[in-house]
Amino acid sequence: MYGKQTETAIAAVSYLAALWEGPTTRRVSAADIADGRGLQRPFVAKLLSSLSPAGIVSGSPGPGGGYALAKDPREICLRDVWAIFERPESSRVGFVGSEICGVSVPNGLSDRIGRVEQAMNSLLDETTFDVFCGHPEMLAAGSQTIGHSEERQAG
Repeated sequence: MYGKQTETAIAAVSYLAALWEGPTTRRVSAADIADGRGLQRPFVAKLLSSLSPAGIVSGSPGPGGGYALAKDPREICLRDVWAIFERPESSRVGFVGSEICGVSVPNGLSDRIGRVEQAMNSLLDETTFDVFCGHPEMLAAGSQTIGHSEERQAG
């Protein structure tokens, strides 16, 4: 339903949301975010540069610079981040009952997939990043976020 870029971007934005103290929140470097989440520094830096023009994060160069949320985390939903890195049509599972294969499956699998997609869309639209605010434990390296897979927990 979403890829590695989206997962990592959600992890980075959730890190910034955990720091949120209003418009005067201190800025942190891409390296701080990456290290805090156990992610690759260059990848996080690249994703932050995509999140900035979208108005999700704001970045400032130089000493005292870094990244912070561009607006209140209550105004940023998971869909805002997802939409930057995913194509809406790519999230549609195309192997069952779709125009790609043209075959309808009589066992209800297509309906079940539709319910999963509906639940995912609700999660993306209704979950805002304020769920991460006020949780300093979320800043520790390897912290689980909505965007982190269970595989990371085991590793």
